Amino acid sequence: MSLQAFQQYINGHFEDAAASFDSLDPATGQPWATMPAASAEDVNRAVEAAREALDSTAWRGLTATARGRLLHRLADLVQDNASRLAELETRDTGKIIRETSAQVAYVAEYYRYFAGAADKLEGAYLPIDKPDMEVWLRREPIGVVAAIVPWNSQLFLSAVKLGPALAAGCTVVLKASEDGPAPMLEFARLIDEAGFPPGVVNIVTGFAQDCGQSLTSHPLVNRIAFTGGPDTARHIVRNSADNLAHTTLELGGKSPVVVFEDADLASAANAVVAGVFAATGQSCVAGSRLVVQRRVKEALVQGLIEKAEAVVIGDPRDRATEVGPLATAAQREKIEDIVARSRDAAAVRRLSTRATIIGRRSSIATRPACPASSRSYSDRC
Repeated sequence: MSLQAFQQYINGHFEDAAASFDSLDPATGQPWATMPAASAEDVNRAVEAAREALDSTAWRGLTATARGRLLHRLADLVQDNASRLAELETRDTGKIIRETSAQVAYVAEYYRYFAGAADKLEGAYLPIDKPDMEVWLRREPIGVVAAIVPWNSQLFLSAVKLGPALAAGCTVVLKASEDGPAPMLEFARLIDEAGFPPGVVNIVTGFAQDCGQSLTSHPLVNRIAFTGGPDTARHIVRNSADNLAHTTLELGGKSPVVVFEDADLASAANAVVAGVFAATGQSCVAGSRLVVQRRVKEALVQGLIEKAEAVVIGDPRDRATEVGPLATAAQREKIEDIVARSRDAAAVRRLSTRATIIGRRSSIATRPACPASSRSYSDRC
């Protein structure tokens, strides 16, 4: 069976990259598509295209209202193609269709919001003590933006980077995660159909040195907007040092859930399960810390065990599934290590020994575990 082939989007053209790689369906562990692996030269062409577009009359000559109309058009296209985008995200990342469908359904609203904001950017008249001078503040686009998004909520996270950048008149090179880039590469077709001038938005994917490092160290990049882990962020800060690019880093966290003794424990258990098992736990906003008042600890833990035992593990494309496969082997290995360390420290209560191998590079979905004591191990997402 032939694999579906995706292309990168540079300067208004869809093209093959210098190399490609197979993407595995996490639900089967089998290749389903080929993805472009951008080289340093590919990235350089994308950044240069963004720089040229920034200075072109086709983009810089547009009024703010006209930029807003393009974003409105993009929002309509995202809404019209929401099912297709959700299906691709599920296929390429293993995130369950119930979650991808719900998330994509409101992505269009972000583009509509920023479309409305495009012609609301205001300057100012500043008082000064010099009688023969006037001071005005005029807001201008910062320049070329490098936007880097992870796989787990990529359409949403790209919207909150692309939306304001385009509304302000910037141009963008967006790097999609190499783990599940299909929805972003498909999204490029909506950018093209919406009518953005060539080079205003460029979308690539690839691996750290050739793609990520080349993008974040490029001298023509004026701003970097990154969502991901702290290790990668440290590399980005070092890469951006020479050209002093403005850098925004969203690095996740360890979101706490606090339960007091007067809480509705059934409702609290529902909230905890929903907060930590959504996206198979692969979310930086997961409620991954639980602080419980001692008097209700055992009752709450028992409630969590019952609910976790009932979680439906299965094919992410099945709407009955509540927990799908993990996206990568590295993620599986990390989770197995945390569980093993916790078990060795008598800090975890295993719910089941049943495990199902159903994922990318032998990724694994396993019955969730609940704490048995106040001790636990936690890593950043």
